[in-house]
Amino acid sequence: MKIAIIGAGIVGCAMAHALLDEGHEVLILDREGPAFGPSRGNAGWMAHTDILPIASPKILRQVPKFLLDPLGPLSIRPSYFVKLLPWLARFVLAARPQAYERSILGIAALQQLALPAWLARAEALGLAGHIHRKGGLYAFTDQAALAEAGEIARRQAEFDITVNMLRPEELRQLEPALKDKFVGATFHPDTAHISDPLALTLALFEAALMRGATFEKAEITNISTGERPALIGRDGFQRVVDRAVVAAGAWSKPLAAALGDRVPLDTERGYNVSFPGVTGLTWRPIGFEGHGFVVTPLESGLRIGGAVEFGGLDAAPNHARTKTLYDKATGFVDGLPAFETGTLWMGFRPSLPDSLPVIGQASRSPSVLYAFGHGHYGMTQSTATAGLVADLIAGREPAIDLAPFSPRRF
Repeated sequence: MKIAIIGAGIVGCAMAHALLDEGHEVLILDREGPAFGPSRGNAGWMAHTDILPIASPKILRQVPKFLLDPLGPLSIRPSYFVKLLPWLARFVLAARPQAYERSILGIAALQQLALPAWLARAEALGLAGHIHRKGGLYAFTDQAALAEAGEIARRQAEFDITVNMLRPEELRQLEPALKDKFVGATFHPDTAHISDPLALTLALFEAALMRGATFEKAEITNISTGERPALIGRDGFQRVVDRAVVAAGAWSKPLAAALGDRVPLDTERGYNVSFPGVTGLTWRPIGFEGHGFVVTPLESGLRIGGAVEFGGLDAAPNHARTKTLYDKATGFVDGLPAFETGTLWMGFRPSLPDSLPVIGQASRSPSVLYAFGHGHYGMTQSTATAGLVADLIAGREPAIDLAPFSPRRF
């Protein structure tokens, strides 16, 4: 079959390989080119040990505090607040105890597939050197939050996730550059990080072309609902294929709507600053719990990033938020370069209220499938998602129950 993938980010590039494995003819389409979205500049964590959705009773209690600080871990641009209200209503519903538990089960099922899928794909393509298995740390400055992390670790153990509780001195042994400000940490020995998100996505893309996939630069604005979907773009662009996969990240919502699925997709704007050539300062990814940012030692340089801002796809970046992240980091990590020497970036995470992506068939056309909305876990879940979509196209029973990821769950 001829299958078109709309989107050349990490999910789309991983999808290309899963479909090439099945012998399909693969066409990749993107409005810009490979890795122009969050695949270009994310934090680079293979965070398959994270199982908790963002929407939770705890977060609901914290939201008013966050919103009082326009540069804090979570902010909503005032001009965007009214437009975001439907998403926020769904977020509140997803934070109810029963819905929260359902989301945990869905996230955990997909996360359990993530690292094995990545290791197999990287090995098959000769890209194993891009994945570094040094574990990941969450460092705590608050004793109550650390105690709560112990409770979460017990929940993670239900899914065979190993979490080690560390004393401050053990944390400093692992990461000597950290300042003496922490009451403890959690260490996830199975967490991995990658060499660089852009480098890995481009490597996947080039490998797909070498295997026979083709690429066309096109902005797809509509998809017909016939037996063989027609992908329609600007300036008369049209391609007719046997199947299509919508993997356009934050730009997927209007395509899904045209196919009969009103998916409450919105955009979390994430910020970071990277310091090219700065390596060896930290040895593994470190999240600073309660402070809304992470530090990742990429091969291309140290990256400091995080935070969540809701402001849509059109507003200009507010890099005062990036400077705030950096200033916080200087209080926790010794030896950071000057902010002015860094490279600034802002990207769009495709976010759904329950922290679960959309994976499944379009309502109006079984020939069109969805694979978008992975939020903070696009890099982590991309290869596993690709395998699940390949199963659907082949008519096989997927490795996990896809009901939690249905576009019609809302």
